[in-house]
This record gives sequence, C-alpha cells and structure tokens, in this order.
Amino acid sequence: MSDTNNTEQQNLPKEQDVNELIKVKMQKLSDLQAAGNDPFMIMKYDVTHHTTDVKNNFDELEGKKISLAGRIMSKRVMGKASFMNLQDKLGTIQGYVKRDDIGTDEYTAFKKFDIGDIVGITGEVFKTHTEEISIRATEVVLLSKSLQVLPEKFHGLTDTDIRYRQRYVDLIVNPEVKDTFIKRSYIIREIRNFLDGRDFIEVETPVLVPNAGGAAARPFTTFHNALDQEINLRISLELYLKRLIVGGLERVYEIGRVFRNEGLSVRHNPEFTLLEIYQAFTDYEGMMELTESMFRQVAEKVLGTTVIQYGDLTIDLSKPFERITMIDAVKKYASVDFTTIATDEEAKAIAKEHHIKFEDRHKKGDILSMFFEEFAEEHLDQPTFVIDHPVEISPLTKRKPGNPDFVERFELFITQREMANAYSELNDPIDQRVRFEAQEALKAAGDEEANSMDEDFLNALAYGMPPTGGIGIGIDRLVMLLTNSAAIRDVLLFPTMKNKE
Repeated sequence: MSDTNNTEQQNLPKEQDVNELIKVKMQKLSDLQAAGNDPFMIMKYDVTHHTTDVKNNFDELEGKKISLAGRIMSKRVMGKASFMNLQDKLGTIQGYVKRDDIGTDEYTAFKKFDIGDIVGITGEVFKTHTEEISIRATEVVLLSKSLQVLPEKFHGLTDTDIRYRQRYVDLIVNPEVKDTFIKRSYIIREIRNFLDGRDFIEVETPVLVPNAGGAAARPFTTFHNALDQEINLRISLELYLKRLIVGGLERVYEIGRVFRNEGLSVRHNPEFTLLEIYQAFTDYEGMMELTESMFRQVAEKVLGTTVIQYGDLTIDLSKPFERITMIDAVKKYASVDFTTIATDEEAKAIAKEHHIKFEDRHKKGDILSMFFEEFAEEHLDQPTFVIDHPVEISPLTKRKPGNPDFVERFELFITQREMANAYSELNDPIDQRVRFEAQEALKAAGDEEANSMDEDFLNALAYGMPPTGGIGIGIDRLVMLLTNSAAIRDVLLFPTMKNKE
C-alpha cells in the first residue's frame, strides 16, 4: 500500500463551500505574486522522465537524480516531511518531500500548495519501506496555480453531462478516460501504418463544398460572404476522392471530420471522424479483404489481441467475417422472402402486415432496407458483411451483373452497429446521371437526405474512372469497439452538446 494512501487524503469535504475554497486559492496566488513568486511567470521546466517510465525502469534508475512534472492529486503533510501523489500524462508516482532536503523556506512554501497545482520535482529515485517507488525531492517548484476545485478524489467525476462539457476535468480525475483517448490516437496511427504499407497515399479534400454529396444526410449550410453564395459543410469524403482516382492517383485515403445535420444518440454525433479509402482496379470483394485485414492488424497492434471484449460480447476478429446478402438476412430474421415480391405495391402491402412505416415515394428496395433495419440488425453481433443492397438506396454503386435491381455494396456490422460501408464504385457517367436525377426527384418530393446533381463529378467520370473499390469507416465507432465504450460521446474529446441556457 502506498504511503500516500496509509492516511486520510487531503480531499475536499463536500460540505465546504466551493466558492470559499476558490477564494483561499486566489489569496494564495495573490500572496505569491506579491512576494515576487508568480508561478505563471515560469516559462519552462526541464523534464527528464515520466512517471511510468520511472516505475518500469526502477532497477536502472534507482539512486539516480531525475526530474518530473505534473499535477498534485493528493498530499499529506507531517511536520518536517510530507508525501504527495504526482500525476503526469503516463500515470502517477509518489513524491517524498522533506524539509531538510529542500530547505526550510521551500518546505514552508510547499506546505501551501493545493491539490490540483502543477509542480516540477527533482530528486532521487528510491523505494520506501513499503516498497513504493518514489522520488526523494531535492527541489519542488510550483509551475502553475490551480484556481478551481477538483472533484473529490475517491468519488471522482461521475456526472456524464459535466464529464462531456468539461473533458479537461474528466481527463484529470478519471485515468480510464485518458487511456481511451490515448488508444484512439494509437488506433488512427495503426490505420495509417496499414494503409501506407499497402501503398496508399493520404490526401486532404475540401470541408466547405458547394455540393454536399456522397451520403444520405442533411448538410449544415452556411453563407460565404466573399463568394456571395450558400456553401455546405461536407457530409462525406467520397466524391472528391473519386476525382483523384480519375486523376490517376490509384490508391488514396483521407481521415477527416464530416458534418451531418441530424440528431444525437449513443451512436451519432453531428460531427464525426470518417475514414474513406479508394483503390483503383479492385471491387467490393477487394474492400472486404482490406477491411478484415485492417481490423485485425489494428486490434493486434493496439490491444495485443484480436479477441476483444465489448460489454457482454466476445468478438473474435481473427475468424473470417460472415457474409450474408440483405435479402437472405431479411429472410432469416423476418421470414419474408423478397425474391418472391415483384412490385412496389406488393412490398408496401407486406410492410403494412409487419407494421413497417413507409412513404408513398418508397420503392421495393427502400422497403427491403427497412425490413433489414427493423428485423436483422439486432442479430448482427459478430463481424458480418451484409452484401448486395438494392439499387434504390445506393446511388453511387455499380449494379450487379445480371441482377440490375441490386448493387455490389456491403455494410460491415459488429455489435449490431454499422462499422463500414463499401461499394464497387459506379464509374459509368451516363448511369450516374440517371441515379442523380432520381435523387433530385426524391429531394423534390421532400427527402432532405437525398443526393444532389453534381455536374463537376459527372464531368470527372466522363474522362474515365477505372474500376474502383471504395469504403467508408466510422473511426469513432471503431474506437468504441476497441475500447469497450458504450456511447460515441465516450470516444469524442468534445462531443456536441446543447447549450446549458
């Protein structure tokens, strides 16, 4: 047990008035400034090590003098000697501060330091009599004065609304939250490593676009004063990346923020991070292989295993991902065989029987998709490619040879969530124009999520785009999966929140 934990911590009693505590902190700062010791005037501190590095390399560092910096998370003053718990980006370590080691005046100053203050500590690495790896301080410097009150140590910050609004506090007091976001960074790094290893190049495309296409979503619209025109935040990365395939880049990807003017839920945030990948001379089969391989490699590199726990589920990414057509999934889970349904009217009739709500504009393919969402998605816990979607819901995808009512498209589902969406990309500019015209008709009929005609994209296709496979993967949902996080807000540092007012 830590020496720091052997006695009661200097936690802030809940009954104390926080405003009074803040006043005390402000007075301490004022006193420091009046004495010419303003901590905010300190420009830097030479850090030689971090906490976990010290613990992991104790045998090498024992008896050596090192310097660390971080935040005081607990403190126990005992006359001529004190203990404190110092937290930096990697973890925590105990500091042993003795008057005779740092000096009388310096020790008097140290005793006035508060929980939350940021300090630098220089000293010798040693173990206490309880075998706790610690730093015997020869110097403790106040680097920044905390003027707010941290949540009480043992109860932490548990109010989810405050956690999301004040992520900086959440990161300070909840180590598992920091671990999630460190893993998020590692996940994105390994995605880049995987794609770079396959000779893809990373590119950047516009965020502000005149035509927000490439997905079924309602965009955020703003006004560009200099151009004197309305402009949109992108909802997808697709159409510009395909232009680059036309230009001959052959293998491109982008990791970027996209924006969709939609509701918030445990799975949705209006702005999120999307990965889109396009590879010339392959199809959706090639994208399936790429997806399986990438998910496995990222899990292995970041977590050290391809068998992951998500809630009560054990997900094995090492096994070949299951494949099922959308028609077969609906047949399996709703006992409705859409191969026997010939017309839109028949589809609407069967939808009524199963209490599926639809609109007059919806066609057989739309209703098949609704059946899938209603009856099949909830069964798709293990990695499953749902392939061959109806053409009505896939305006940018190649039709299946010999079956023009369906397209070469898949969605990857894991833990009942869509993780990826991929196509054999439509490269026929004539067919693409017809699809855009159908989307324009839907928009005119009131579908705010329908695509708009994009003449420049059609012009690019007219120059010739090779057969291409493309995929979009929601980074946030992948991070949720690999960090066992229940809600998308848990993997976004600053999720969208409604103003408190």
